[in-house]
Amino acid sequence: MTALASTPLPATAQPVTAAMLEQFSDAWNRHDLPALMSFMHADCVFETAAGGEAWGARHQGHAAVAAAFESAWKNFPDAQWRDGKHVVMGDRGMSEWTFTGTAVDGARSESGGVDVFTFKDGKILVKNVFRKARPMLPALS
Repeated sequence: MTALASTPLPATAQPVTAAMLEQFSDAWNRHDLPALMSFMHADCVFETAAGGEAWGARHQGHAAVAAAFESAWKNFPDAQWRDGKHVVMGDRGMSEWTFTGTAVDGARSESGGVDVFTFKDGKILVKNVFRKARPMLPALS
């Protein structure tokens, strides 16, 4: 097993903390795209839970990541990531959550998942999502 090497932070960068990941999660639940992107590194990568590749779908760079983040709220206008638990270990971290949302057709989703993060310069460089594969729930009557 290879150990992950940590690189020192630039003098101006603050280390990533579990409290910062909590703030990132809060921005998701507010559907606040500018706040979300303020946590992301300029060279950010977002790997989704679903997609045609082994890693899901990969979005690279601020514009592509922002568009992918925003699509979550377009697909699930009431999307929430609840019961967050956040851990930071040097330049890696993890958030565990329960996703809930109602699709535009009324079908509902509720499933557990995790984000696995890589940090650089005090920001999120990679956000890699894993979510339980669960069938959609019927619309509420």
